[in-house]
Amino acid sequence: MYPKYIKLILAVLTLAYSIFQFYENNIGNGIALIFLVLIFVLLYFKNEIIILAFLRLRKQDFNGTEKWLDKIKNPESTLTKKQVGYYNYLRGVISSQTNLTLAEKYFKKAISIGLSMNHDLAMAKLSLAGILIQKRRKREATTLLNEAKKIDTQKMLSDQIKMMQQQMKRI
Repeated sequence: MYPKYIKLILAVLTLAYSIFQFYENNIGNGIALIFLVLIFVLLYFKNEIIILAFLRLRKQDFNGTEKWLDKIKNPESTLTKKQVGYYNYLRGVISSQTNLTLAEKYFKKAISIGLSMNHDLAMAKLSLAGILIQKRRKREATTLLNEAKKIDTQKMLSDQIKMMQQQMKRI
């Protein structure tokens, strides 16, 4: 994993060389180098390690996800703000399998930093509400469920929210 500033420096240098290739009438090389610049810019905004960790998570491979996340040594300095949010979100998902207190800490940090997609933010709030329900903290869980319901405009999580509200009635 390369630091985020090196990715930007490589993008600028590659763009400069691409312009030079256009100037030398090597149009094909210039176009290929512009695609390379786009890859560097994409990897600046979407960290490659986090992308690979999400792919592992989709396969329900929590150990593989944790191995990929362990490769990020200092997330606050090497990742952008939103990437740190997703890093904490993934850590929370992994921790929720074994340690609810640690998962609560990671989900709260991910929510406070912010996630770029609304449904991810709603899922983080829903997961945190589930943890709080298990810890018998009904008032906080109700607040988080209502926030998740407001954020979930496409009604992707409506079934899970209803199920959690029914669990809260049993408490």
